Amino acid sequence: MSEYFSLADCDVIGFDLDHTLCRYHLKETSRLIYESFTRYLVEHKGYDKDLLNLTPATWDFCFKGLVVDLEDGNLVKLAEDGTVLRATHGTNDLSTEEIIKHYGPKREWKHFNSLNTSFTRSAKYYFYDNYFDLPGALLCGRVVDMLHKRGNEVNSNFWKDMVAAIDHNYNTSAFKDDAGTYFPSVKRDPGRYLQPCSDSVKTWLRSMKNAGKVLLLITSSHSDYCRLICEHILGKDFEELFDVIITNALKPGFFSLVPQQRPFRTLVSDVEESEGLPSLDKPGWYSQGNWPHLHELLKTMTGKTEPKVVYFGDSMRSDMFPASSFGKWETVMIVEEMEGEGVPKSSAAMSNEAQVEPLEKKGKFEEQGMKAPSAASNQWGSYFVDVHRSGGGDEESQKLTWCCHCIHKYSTMAIPSVEHIADLPLDYKFPRFSPDKPCTTGYYPRPPDSLLKRCEGLS
Repeated sequence: MSEYFSLADCDVIGFDLDHTLCRYHLKETSRLIYESFTRYLVEHKGYDKDLLNLTPATWDFCFKGLVVDLEDGNLVKLAEDGTVLRATHGTNDLSTEEIIKHYGPKREWKHFNSLNTSFTRSAKYYFYDNYFDLPGALLCGRVVDMLHKRGNEVNSNFWKDMVAAIDHNYNTSAFKDDAGTYFPSVKRDPGRYLQPCSDSVKTWLRSMKNAGKVLLLITSSHSDYCRLICEHILGKDFEELFDVIITNALKPGFFSLVPQQRPFRTLVSDVEESEGLPSLDKPGWYSQGNWPHLHELLKTMTGKTEPKVVYFGDSMRSDMFPASSFGKWETVMIVEEMEGEGVPKSSAAMSNEAQVEPLEKKGKFEEQGMKAPSAASNQWGSYFVDVHRSGGGDEESQKLTWCCHCIHKYSTMAIPSVEHIADLPLDYKFPRFSPDKPCTTGYYPRPPDSLLKRCEGLS
């Protein structure tokens, strides 16, 4: 395999939608998601109203890549070998001594093997790996704090309520029915939450199509929400940009399940036809589906027995791991955390934000210091690297986080946003991640600060 990756070599270019093609105003969206979940717990499950009150400083806790252990209410940050780098009980830090008491002298998290090899959901833990459910990590921590305050036992029962809150706000009919808090708010004021794509991204998408590439959009969002987003960020004619649009794709199962379990369905006025399709025979807009049937269509469309596909996504669990492991696709991971560690924002994104952010909105939370969920956290440290302290506080070693290790293992390359590469020629050669190369190789336009520092420390 070449040590470089180029879009010009790909026949098919696929995109996830949320936090990949569509960038959100993360602070606004995170507050809305937190409120959506919490309102449900307060109004439907009798939880303490106080959960709705947040100070801007509270958001420091909101950090991607945490795993909540549902059996004991701990949240853990893992190293690449599955050892616990940091942990909290609820939102309260566990000391090195408490971590060793809880996880043993080697600090091993017992479910690591099942999470690390398959990313499957479990009744024992939940992995927070995307911005859509991330505010739930903060809510989980605060619910555990609240249970303690009341003297209640912490066990996985609270999680059933969390799952119900997520379903109430995000289930496939919630958009149409104006149910929950999330969809009604985004429908009322999309510009408050969604960042329109820059002209350079739209031109980039068209240029790939003009170069004969097949363009795919594969999202787990339902068709009605997908349409709202795409019209807002790409314009009313967004459908012309893509050859195939797949909504309600139910990733990662889209990649990993056999075709019989989830056929493609056609849509009529955003309602799925009850009869599944035996195969895909032409481009268009479809719902659900599976990778093998799509692969057959792509062979026909490209005229190649093994079309070369690249897929852009932001979730390790839903995009990178299954697309690379089952689909054998090239994968480009969108890692917004790079911008929190010294990687400059793209100029297009900067001018975009300046135009979009109304002033009265900018002031309130910014001045009071709300951390963006993609920025490094005081409580959790860096997304990429962390210090591993042994008992007694003597020895410290820098370890890659498990999330960072997974980026290197399952992605071809990582970028902070598609804006960062939209102005480059299609035949631009990006260095790819490789086990034989330094761990900083594969990030464009440059690696995050913490990785650079670690590499300097090792050399």
